[in-house]
Amino acid sequence: MAARHPPAARIVNPILDLTMGPTPAVPTELPEPLEDGPEILTNGAILFARYAYPPNELGYCGPPDHRALLDYGSQGTIDRGLVQLAQGFAGAWPYLEFIAGQTGIRSPLDRRVVEAYWLGGGLLDTIDMQAFGNSLLDRFRKRAGKSWGYLAESIPVGAVPNHSFHVFGIYPWVGLLHTGRADTPLEHLDRCRIRWGQVVSADGDQVTVLSRPLSYDGTNIGLGEPRLETARRAIDGVGFLDPFRPGEWVSLHWNWVCDRLSRRQLHLLRRSTLRQFEITNRRVAHNGPQTVIG
Repeated sequence: MAARHPPAARIVNPILDLTMGPTPAVPTELPEPLEDGPEILTNGAILFARYAYPPNELGYCGPPDHRALLDYGSQGTIDRGLVQLAQGFAGAWPYLEFIAGQTGIRSPLDRRVVEAYWLGGGLLDTIDMQAFGNSLLDRFRKRAGKSWGYLAESIPVGAVPNHSFHVFGIYPWVGLLHTGRADTPLEHLDRCRIRWGQVVSADGDQVTVLSRPLSYDGTNIGLGEPRLETARRAIDGVGFLDPFRPGEWVSLHWNWVCDRLSRRQLHLLRRSTLRQFEITNRRVAHNGPQTVIG
């Protein structure tokens, strides 16, 4: 029988708790969480555009024509041009192809595949561990060099091919951490991961969100105290989503709000994030973020 990942240990870790006392710069009155209505399932190609655009705009990954990705995402147009843009993401696209191939899903831009990569989910736990390791070997062995052994430690202890693994399990070992638009490696990791937050207010193209930043205590990564951050939802009115309401849960990537999160999606993102923290902090011998943060 093909090897499978061992079941992930139950991870107990605090999440964004709106009942806790206010911290500096956090308003004392926060919006009540909105009731979760019917989940709106976004087409996978459009969902990919929403999450891939923020680092593409900054020049970190993907084709140079980031405005085209913004337009596709805002207009909801799906054609061969959008597929070609997605194929230009050397980081994300091979994961999508691998997930689709391993799970018998025809298209790498199927919504189930795209959601699993960005947010996590049970689909990834069905993937053969040896096949996953071989795919990483093909992609990163040469680039990681002497660090390959450290990178590979996470494969047999529960790592899955999602964005959280790429940020915390790949970036530190293959030289992908750049601080040009982030002050420190910790800030770069925080901005690059997909994080969740709750809308406090919205004003035009800007959204104020309460979220928990990445923290580091000298040994482990985790989540810090809630703080307010301002993110973009559009450029001169051109964006991916209608104006937000206070209390809505959203996902963020770099300095953009990418999507509204249903309770199900929020659970997936929290679970995959904390699972990767557990792997990074406790299940491997060499902690990648610790190596680059110092």
